[in-house]
Amino acid sequence: MKRAHLLAAVLALCCLVGCGTDPHAPAAESLSPAGAPSAEVAPQAEGEEQPTRIAVRADGREIVYELGQSAAAQGLCDQLPLTVEVEDFSTNEKIFYPPQELEVADAPLAEGGRGVLAYYAPWGDVVLFYGPFDGSGQLYELGRAVSGEGDIEALSGSVTISVWGEERGEH
Repeated sequence: MKRAHLLAAVLALCCLVGCGTDPHAPAAESLSPAGAPSAEVAPQAEGEEQPTRIAVRADGREIVYELGQSAAAQGLCDQLPLTVEVEDFSTNEKIFYPPQELEVADAPLAEGGRGVLAYYAPWGDVVLFYGPFDGSGQLYELGRAVSGEGDIEALSGSVTISVWGEERGEH
């Protein structure tokens, strides 16, 4: 049993390294507070560890999310790049369905509001919140928007999701 846990930990570490960022690439500053708009992603001081960021793009809009350290966030990152259909759901969120389900065992429960990127395990959908929401015991946080969160509500139709910077040759 201990070997199985050790093997799982080693595999998780390998996955994290595989979607990590280039230490020589420009970094970005830490998360802005939930709900605080951010015009662009600012660079980080050199030597700081860089979190993984993903970009959601459609119709000239770009929302950049900083991912957490959970297996669920890594699982989403491992499926990128993706082109998916985003759908309206309720009055405060957009959703899409990744090709594969995400592992939520170590993911924190989602809290907050505008700018939260979450995964609703029962339905297997990723949620992009543009308004306040009530938490759920099955809604897990994947990350938070660091720029463009004001554009989430305007998303519709086909969106492209990729690791931020890869399309610019930065990683």
